[in-house]
Amino acid sequence: MTALAGGVSMYTRAQSTAEYQDRLVEQFAPLVKRIAYHLLGRLPASVQVEDLMQAGMIGLLEASRKFDNSKGASFETYAGIRIRGAMLDEVRKGDWAPRSVHRNTRLVSDAIRSVEARLGRDAKDNEVAAELEMSLEEYYAILNDTAGSKLFSFDDLLESGAPTDVQAEAEPLGGLQDERFRVALSNAIEGLPERERLLLSLYYDEELNLKEIGAVLGVSESRVSQLHSQCAARLRARLADWRDD
Repeated sequence: MTALAGGVSMYTRAQSTAEYQDRLVEQFAPLVKRIAYHLLGRLPASVQVEDLMQAGMIGLLEASRKFDNSKGASFETYAGIRIRGAMLDEVRKGDWAPRSVHRNTRLVSDAIRSVEARLGRDAKDNEVAAELEMSLEEYYAILNDTAGSKLFSFDDLLESGAPTDVQAEAEPLGGLQDERFRVALSNAIEGLPERERLLLSLYYDEELNLKEIGAVLGVSESRVSQLHSQCAARLRARLADWRDD
């Protein structure tokens, strides 16, 4: 009789948990739509809002199952991170760039690194183009191809980037490596040219789209895209030693 009562109690708790999760998903479903449309304006034109929303709903479902209110964060905050992360993961999986684009991206980073090591200052556009033995127009074309092929995020700068799950329990060594990465990245960003630092702030902190950033900087949307790609290449170049370690 005791065993039966215990089984009923466990079933009741499981049912109550499932009902609670269902209520969370229903209550915060509009958050998925809001994040999807906000993110859409900052992604390549080929990305469909329906795909973002589908990925976001999966993120919301996972958030409802894994949320632990004892961690101190509100569910909306936690769910927003999981939803956005799921959407960005979906976009990154859709990387359609040919191998030549990835090869050229590495070449640009290597060229920036060589120029800056030789001159001891920020590499200018024409200097990077000369290092690559190409015209400025050809260099800008590479930057445009890079910008249109894959979404850039800080965690993509290194193959072993920082984890995005705010409630993940990291191993001690993993936590140390994560902290080293964040310090190295912070230092690299501080050393960027002023306009590139402003671009990153507007894009990632203020969450402006490329057109809005262009209005602030007084340049075209395509030029903002080029600067964004160049900034990513410069950061990769300056973090190369950290990655090699």
